[in-house]
Amino acid sequence: MKFFITGGAGFIGSHLAEHLIADGHEVWVLDDLSTGAMANLDAIVEHPKFHHRIGTVTDEELVSELVDRADVVYHLAAAVGVKLIVERPTHTIETNVRGAEVVLKAAAKKDKLTFIASTSEVYGKGVKLPFGEEDDLLFGATTKSRWAYACSKAIDEYLALAYSRERGTPVIITRFFNTVGPRQTGRYGMVLPNFVQQGLAGEDITIYGTGDQRRCFGYVGEVVECLVKLAQEPTAIGRVFNVGNDREISINDLAALVQQRTGGRSKLTHIEYDEAYPDGFEDMDRRIPDLSRLVDAIGYRPTMHTEDIVDRVIEYHTETGD
Repeated sequence: MKFFITGGAGFIGSHLAEHLIADGHEVWVLDDLSTGAMANLDAIVEHPKFHHRIGTVTDEELVSELVDRADVVYHLAAAVGVKLIVERPTHTIETNVRGAEVVLKAAAKKDKLTFIASTSEVYGKGVKLPFGEEDDLLFGATTKSRWAYACSKAIDEYLALAYSRERGTPVIITRFFNTVGPRQTGRYGMVLPNFVQQGLAGEDITIYGTGDQRRCFGYVGEVVECLVKLAQEPTAIGRVFNVGNDREISINDLAALVQQRTGGRSKLTHIEYDEAYPDGFEDMDRRIPDLSRLVDAIGYRPTMHTEDIVDRVIEYHTETGD
């Protein structure tokens, strides 16, 4: 088959491209390299079935050309990372909403199966746990730029489902929950690569807030497996799926694990949110996905333990020196 991945030089996109090439498929990738990197594709860049274009997902002509070549479209390009989102809310909204609009418009013309990557952020300040795909969404005030990303991705979901209902466009929406693994950069506030880089350098491992907030970290390899299997499951079309891991760990415990696995030279320190982010930054205590819909559709259950994930991230940063 033929696949088109927007944001294909990014963290998840590059792993997905590798997986598809290994399975014998042909892959086209589009990325503007604002947060991705061609180095992420080093293992496949010379492969005869791999093709890439440097450009933006808002380029209608280019996107239409690449959509036309593909059987399946994975729209992964987006503004990502809490730091980037808070600092550049305009960029976040324009990139996410306009990008999804361009991709869906092109896909609808040729009836192409299209994945829209969403996020656990859309659950916002919800307190009912675990989060289910049909739960109500609860965002903060519009004066809090923290919620620009969540709202923009919710609009992407609404738009995709509108195309599905009105035009019959086959779409699948995936809400990622803290995907982690090799190649993820800490540049935009991603917690695990930041902790690992600090630990390997013997620097203080800095924890924002109390560190009591809890998260579920899904390994990128398992997330990619879900994306591939969902594309093969006809009952997935027109539906929303939580994708990730449902095992919790506190940020304090994650930092302590990284400290121990990187040699124990670092100290754990805490920084108040108002020191790291603009006034009024809000965070959630817990975020757990209900994976029952994913289990029913493709039989998925996460198998990677947090300790193993941390070890793989440490190994990657040790080898690359990043």
